[in-house]
Amino acid sequence: MFTDNPFIAATDFLPPRFMQAYLVLMVLAVVSGTLFDLYHKRSARFFAQQRRRSRAAATRQLSGADRVAIAARTLVNEVAISGEFCNRSRRISHVLMSYGFVLYLITTIVMVFAYPADPATPVVLPALWNIGALMVLIGGYWFFFFLRVDVAQERRPPWRLVRADLFIVSLLASVTFAILFELVALLQNLTATRLVFGIYLVFTTLLFGAVPWSKFAHMFYKPVVAVQRRMEEADGSSSLPTPADGRSEWG
Repeated sequence: MFTDNPFIAATDFLPPRFMQAYLVLMVLAVVSGTLFDLYHKRSARFFAQQRRRSRAAATRQLSGADRVAIAARTLVNEVAISGEFCNRSRRISHVLMSYGFVLYLITTIVMVFAYPADPATPVVLPALWNIGALMVLIGGYWFFFFLRVDVAQERRPPWRLVRADLFIVSLLASVTFAILFELVALLQNLTATRLVFGIYLVFTTLLFGAVPWSKFAHMFYKPVVAVQRRMEEADGSSSLPTPADGRSEWG
């Protein structure tokens, strides 16, 4: 199970090029959705205005080496290991989802384009695909049922959903049905396989197609905002208050 290309089962009722075309469409959906989000929320204008304001308010001139060092530290601490989360459980959950999703996504692309109908797919690819999917599910369901602010702090039931939950719900549904598709395909029931695969595509399309209305685009904004705030702290232009312990909010 964990060493076979799961997408080969889809070629029993769909041509291999279908999934290739579908992935291209999903990439275009993410790009166009992010650009629309930037335009609709005027995020690009905000970032540009904020940068001009910080330059005017700066009390220290940063060198190129300073900027590179700050950017590198920020990307490592706040992007690579989610160091902005003070809560250890939220940090672990976020890291599991982030790295799991990247692993799952990359192996999906490689298997669909390089081995669309090839039973000789290197076993490492489906193995990593399953590992990535399980990481997403562990981190995601942990977050969904126990770590969301309205659940953990406001004691609201986990089934109460708002628009902000669109990303996590569609992500978990997409990856869950990807695993279910892999399991159902083993039963060699074509009708059931088609049904589960269709549901998988529905939730995957929702995940990548709803970028302007979900938190998907935040994955791209987060590094930009984090680096900009670190730069402002370093050049003295930050308008944020200094924490009582003297540490940076982003440290």
